Formats: sequence, C-alpha cells, structure tokens
Amino acid sequence: MAITREHVLQALSTIPVDAGGTSLVASGRLSEVVVDEAARVMFSIFIDPAEAAGMENIRQAAETAVQGLPGVKAVFASLTADRPASSGAATPPPSASAPRRPPAAAQSKGQRIPGVTHVIAVASGKGGVGKSTTACNLALGLKALGLKVGLLDADIYGPSMPKLLGIHGKPNLLEGRILEPMEAYGIKVMSIGFLVDEEAAMIWRGPMVMSAITQMLREVAWGDLDVLVIDMPPGTGDAQLTIAQATPLAGAVIVSTPQDLALIDARRGVSMFKRVEIPILGIVENMATFVCPHCGQTSHIFGHGGAHVEADRLGVPFLGEVPLNMTIRELSDAGHPVVVADPDGPHARIYKDIARQVLAALSGSGAARPAPRIVIE
Repeated sequence: MAITREHVLQALSTIPVDAGGTSLVASGRLSEVVVDEAARVMFSIFIDPAEAAGMENIRQAAETAVQGLPGVKAVFASLTADRPASSGAATPPPSASAPRRPPAAAQSKGQRIPGVTHVIAVASGKGGVGKSTTACNLALGLKALGLKVGLLDADIYGPSMPKLLGIHGKPNLLEGRILEPMEAYGIKVMSIGFLVDEEAAMIWRGPMVMSAITQMLREVAWGDLDVLVIDMPPGTGDAQLTIAQATPLAGAVIVSTPQDLALIDARRGVSMFKRVEIPILGIVENMATFVCPHCGQTSHIFGHGGAHVEADRLGVPFLGEVPLNMTIRELSDAGHPVVVADPDGPHARIYKDIARQVLAALSGSGAARPAPRIVIE
C-alpha cells in the first residue's frame, strides 16, 4: 500500500498532546506533513522552547505511530520553535519584537552523546573550499594518532563521505531503529548519502533537514569514541545551529581558501561559533599553493597567507596550509584519502600535524562542555 499524507494524519490524530486529550492534528502544532517518493515521512511539531523536555515524549510517540504504518520506510520528526504565524497553534508565536529562537529540536537532547568524549565541527562559511576533504583527512589523522574516531557527514544537500571514503551500501538497522554506522579505514561513518540514491535531489525544507541531522547524531550506534568529527554543511543557518544545540561541541575548525571572497565567509563562520560560545580550535588554509608537476614553479592561484592573517586578526589558532595538489584530489575521488593512501607522504604529514594540534586543544579543554542555549536577537 502506498503511504499517503491522509494515512499519516490519521495516525497522528491518535496522539494526545495535553491532559484534555487534544490530538496532535487538532492542536495546531503540526507542520505540513511531507511524504516523498521513497515513502519517507517528514513533519515537525511546534513548541515553545520551554516545552522541549516535556514534548519529546510526544515527538517519539508520533514518530512511532507513523513508523508503524504499512509502507513507511523512514520517519523524520522534530520539535521546532520556528512556528509560522499562520499555524493557529494553541501556544501563540512570539511577537515580532521578541527575541527569535532557532528550532529547538535538540534542546531536549542537549546532553552528551553516550560513549563520545569529544565532538568537533569542521565548518566553512561557503561551499567549494575543500571542507569535506579536510574533515575526512582530519578524522583519519586523529585515527592515526591512536584515537577511536567517528565521522558524521551532516551536509544533507551535498553528502561527500560515501565518495571520499569509497563506502557503498546501506547501514544496518539495529534494535529500536538505531542505525549501525558504516566503517572505513578504522573509523565509523554516517551520512545521508548512505540512505538515499546517489543522484537523488534532497528537496527538503529546513525542519526536515534538522530532524535528519538530529537523528544521525542521536540514533546511530556510535559506541565508544574519543572524537566524533562532524562535517558541517556550508553556511551559518538553521542546520548549523541545530548541531550546536544537539550536542556539546568541544570546538570548531574553520576551513577557508586564501582569497578575500572566501575569507569574508570564514569570518561569518567564526562569528557564528563565537556567538554560541563554541571554541574555535583553529583555521585551516586550503588550496594554499600550487606546484606545477612539470616545471616545479609555485603559483598562488587563490592567493596565499590570507587565512593565516585572518586567524591572527581574529585571535584564533592557525592550524596550517594544505596545498592545491592533484594527488589529494585524485586519491579523494578514488575513495582512498591521502592520509591512508600515502601515510608518510608530505600531504598526509600536513593533515596529521593539524590533527595533533586539534588533539592538543581538546586535551586542554577539560570535560565536555554543556550544549549552549541559543537566543538570536
């Protein structure tokens, strides 16, 4: 039987949201229900941020009810404080003059991820600067230092880790609908790219994206990890704030190319993490130099040293330069990252040195930080 929106609404009408027995559908708290071509169901439940802990049981009950419908392949349900003015919910939306809070999907789950000691984000203000390649090789560099490492590809619209790590197939579903992470080169990996077709366009609205990210953080059997590296989506929007709320980040690594255009966006990334009180572990300058393989001449295609200057100006550590090199690109395309394909080579040494600096910063950070509560003026 093909699952329809009406089937989902009928299931959700059995979920009470208050002592009077008002159903979730009748409460005005339910967002638009989306059922995609792969029989995945997505919806959000509007709440006030103060209700997050109490409404988590209702979110879980709603998710379970829909998951039990014949034909449903996956359910993405989230709590959100980002309520449309026309929702007609029982709890009125904040006034235009009130502080606006980002979605509160993770505020009830802001505790540490069980078994994970540190969580770090690898971020950039814009796409195309090599953030995912850096995150992949940083994770492998930390693994080479003897750590137990996981890698979460949180870029829903453009997942890269299946390609970068040469992983094929889908993760196993364990008891309680917990996903078993994939593994490559000794690290545990999760990506939306394992769950959808490679060429499928992810035409998802914000609440769907945030729910998927929260589930990949919380509903994956990560096990005992020293470090979980999150390859963040580019930019500074809802997805990034969701991750900041969903887990106590120990710090963030910012990746930028040297030219002014990229550095403008890198500043925004640094500013966002500082705003939510997440330490900046450092800035990496990617595609810093190009050495011609034929004549040996060095060219600074995107400029040189800009990220170093910016790190000094912002008062954050500069972690190093990664060259624009065909070997890194070719090995990445082949699913054999340079840190494992050529572990003693010059490029692997750069990533391992960055990993050592990140580990030193984490070692000095003490216990994991509590997740911040974020208020955007």
